Amino acid sequence: MTHGTALPGGTPALRLTVLVGEQDGWHHKPLYAEIVHRAREAGLAGASVFRGIEGFGATSLIHTQRLLSLSEELPVAVVVVDAEERIRGFLPQLDELLAGGGLVTLDPCERISYPRTGDTAVVEGDRG
Repeated sequence: MTHGTALPGGTPALRLTVLVGEQDGWHHKPLYAEIVHRAREAGLAGASVFRGIEGFGATSLIHTQRLLSLSEELPVAVVVVDAEERIRGFLPQLDELLAGGGLVTLDPCERISYPRTGDTAVVEGDRG
């Protein structure tokens, strides 16, 4: 397979990654949870949250999970993959949520969905 060649069954998509701190909040709940909740309300295909074990941001202060340097401000990444127009339509919600800081990256990718055993296959145009 050559670089740039679509895999069989793949559809063009956009990967949205939102990087925030674990302790960042939105109205008394974790900011990452609010992002996931809004992504679901927006009808995006899905969202996952990944907790980092070490990192630094704008302050250059390193936060780590190591035993002698326990931190409660570890990096968190919220990742969403969906069609480009759906992801771009969601970006205005992040403007409000990230007013206190954060980083957003957008990466083109290909989406290949594998249904769970017993589920029917998801046809891209049938999602609504």
